[in-house]
Amino acid sequence: MLAGIREGVPRTGPLTVHIDVTNACNAACVTCWDHSPLLASPRSGEWKKKRMDLCRFRTLMEDLDRFGSVSAIIVSGMGDPLVNPEIYEMLAEVKSRDLHLTVLTNLVAADIDQLARARVDQLLVGVHGASPATHMAFHPGWTERHFHDLCRYLRVLQQLGTQTRFVNVINRDNAHELSEMVRFGKSFGTERVNFKLASLFAGTEACSIDAQQRRELSTRSIPEAVALAAELGVRTNLDLFAQQIAAAEGSARATTPIADVGCYMGHVYTRITVEGDVLYCCNTQVRVGSLDDAPLSVLWTGSTWQALRERLARGEYFPGCDKCGKFEQNLKWAQRVASAGIPRAPATSAPADVRLRVVS
Repeated sequence: MLAGIREGVPRTGPLTVHIDVTNACNAACVTCWDHSPLLASPRSGEWKKKRMDLCRFRTLMEDLDRFGSVSAIIVSGMGDPLVNPEIYEMLAEVKSRDLHLTVLTNLVAADIDQLARARVDQLLVGVHGASPATHMAFHPGWTERHFHDLCRYLRVLQQLGTQTRFVNVINRDNAHELSEMVRFGKSFGTERVNFKLASLFAGTEACSIDAQQRRELSTRSIPEAVALAAELGVRTNLDLFAQQIAAAEGSARATTPIADVGCYMGHVYTRITVEGDVLYCCNTQVRVGSLDDAPLSVLWTGSTWQALRERLARGEYFPGCDKCGKFEQNLKWAQRVASAGIPRAPATSAPADVRLRVVS
C-alpha cells in the first residue's frame, strides 16, 4: 500500500469498502444533512425510500472478491442500515468471507437478537447524548423510551462481548455533556468514545455551538473529559476533537485541518451509495462513477479515479475537504507515510466553484 502511495498509483485494491444500504431512517437527528427537521430543502419521500437490495449487495461482494485486498466492510446508510429489511442477510454475506465488519447505527431499530447473532466485529453506535433530555433534543420526535431502548440494547451487547464504539456528534444541544458521555461509555464497556464536531449545512447551521460553548469546550469541558477518561480508563479521541474545535475557530465551515495532514483515501478506501454511485471518499460530490456503468474492480484502475488521486496528492483540496469525515484515518496514514520517508506536496487553494458535502 505504501509503495502505491509513493508512486501515486495503487498496486492493490482498496482495504476498506463502505456500503450504504438504505436512505431511510428511524430518526431525524438535528444535525443530519438528510433527515434533520432544520433542513431548508428536505429530501423527497421517494429518495428516503431508496435501499440497496440483497441481489445488488451480493453482486458487489462478489466483485470485491476479485481484488484480493479488501479486509474490511463498513455497512451504513444515509439513514440507518438496520431499517433495511434484508440487513441481516447482508451482514451474513460479509461474514461468510471472514471480513472485518463494522456497522454504523443508532441501534434503536435493531432486532437485538438477530444483531447479536450476526458476528459484527464493531458497532459504531450514534449516541449523541448521555441523558434522556439531551438524547431527545438531538433526536427530535424521540421520547425517553428510545433512550431506554438504546441502553437496554447496549447492555445486551455488553453482556455478549460485542465490541462497540460510541459516536457523539457535538452541537449546541449536547456540548455540555462531554464528561457524562465518557461516563456513559464506561458504564456500557464501550471500546472507545468518539467525539466529532457537527458538520453543518443547508439549514442545520442553526444548531451549531455558539462562541461561548466553543470557549467552554476549549478551556474547561475537553480538559475535564480528558482527565476523567484517564481516571476511568476510557479510550477517546478527545485529542482530535480538540483539533477540530481549533480548526473551526473563526470559520463557519471548517471542522478538520486536512491541509496539515493530507488525503490518502484514494489508495485505501471507497464508498458505495444506495444508488450504486462510487465515491472517492465519504463525500457524496467526489464521485468516481457508477456500478451501473462498470464494476468497482474496473473503476478502481480507471482514469477518473487516478486523476482524483493525483489532484489530492498535489494538495489541491476541494471545498468540503476541511470537513473531512475520514480525518482520523487520514492522520494514521499520514503518520505511516512520514515514517516511510514519503514526501507530501503542500496544500494549494481549491477551485471556488465546487461545493462538496461530507456525509461521514
